[in-house]
Amino acid sequence: MLEKSISDARLDDNYIKNVSFVNDVLTNVDISRIEFESVQFVKCQFINCNFSRTSFYDAAFMNSDFSNCIFEDSYWKKAKISECKGSGSNFNQSLFKEAVLSNSSFRYANCTLSVWESCTISDCNFQEAFLSEVKFKKINLKAVNFQRADFFKTSLKGIDLSDCIIEGITLSDTFSELKGAKINALQAVDIVQILGVKII
Repeated sequence: MLEKSISDARLDDNYIKNVSFVNDVLTNVDISRIEFESVQFVKCQFINCNFSRTSFYDAAFMNSDFSNCIFEDSYWKKAKISECKGSGSNFNQSLFKEAVLSNSSFRYANCTLSVWESCTISDCNFQEAFLSEVKFKKINLKAVNFQRADFFKTSLKGIDLSDCIIEGITLSDTFSELKGAKINALQAVDIVQILGVKII
């Protein structure tokens, strides 16, 4: 059903609205430049699909798998992603506004040069993800695993990381990314080790 809807949209205005797709499996499908509004993807699987420059307005991914798919330059407004697998996916230069991500895995995901405004991320796995040169504005983080994630040239000023795992994160030589960030006492021990200071 989803693949046919995409084909039909290609022939019309590249627009899909007010519909739910359940248990769809798409492989090697070009979904680029499609606009989804109030669309739900439930228990769907996307294999090697291209979502480049796709827009999601009030859309939701639930219990779906889009691991290793391409979402470059995509746009997310009031979108929700929950109970999903997005490991290895590419969100390079994407824009997220008022999006909510929960209980999902984005391990090894590429979010380089992405922008996150007024978003909430909770109980998600961003282990070893690429978050370099990212812009965070009014972001709320809860129980997010950023272990060994790359934050090179990403300002974390004013961001509360105290409930997150930040062990082994990658920073620039000056560690300026962490200036103004909020961390807890245990995290401070990890940061001190990154700075090369030995605790005795």
